[in-house]
Amino acid sequence: MQYQYKFEKILSIKEREKDEAFNIYSQAVKKFEEAAEKLYGLLKKKEDLETYQSSRLVNGLPVQEIRHHQHFIHNLEKTITHYQQIVINARNHMNFYQEKLMEKNIEVKKYEKIKEKDFAMHTETIKYLEGKQMDDISIQQYMSRGN
Repeated sequence: MQYQYKFEKILSIKEREKDEAFNIYSQAVKKFEEAAEKLYGLLKKKEDLETYQSSRLVNGLPVQEIRHHQHFIHNLEKTITHYQQIVINARNHMNFYQEKLMEKNIEVKKYEKIKEKDFAMHTETIKYLEGKQMDDISIQQYMSRGN
């Protein structure tokens, strides 16, 4: 008696959905990492520029150069604020898709658990039928010896 899981098609569909959710989640993680790296680069650039400016201020710096640095830092801060918002959005997307992935994972696990229980029941049924068949054969052999 061959084992046939009655929800095999549903399980395969759920596994495919889980794989798709994983791919979407991976893309969201990648976008988050890219945005975070860009933000880190901008913050590092700002820090380096401020360090450079402070070291130059000790030795003396023309007013025009100070204005130029302040203007550049101001524009850099605007860009940093923009990228902070991008990172927040990317993190929210990543968390959303992580939850979706977890839901799909749970669904697949449920169907796999049902399959395991169904297979165990199938195995028990086969053992019972084989035992019953052996009993019938034993009875037939006993009866044929007796005659």
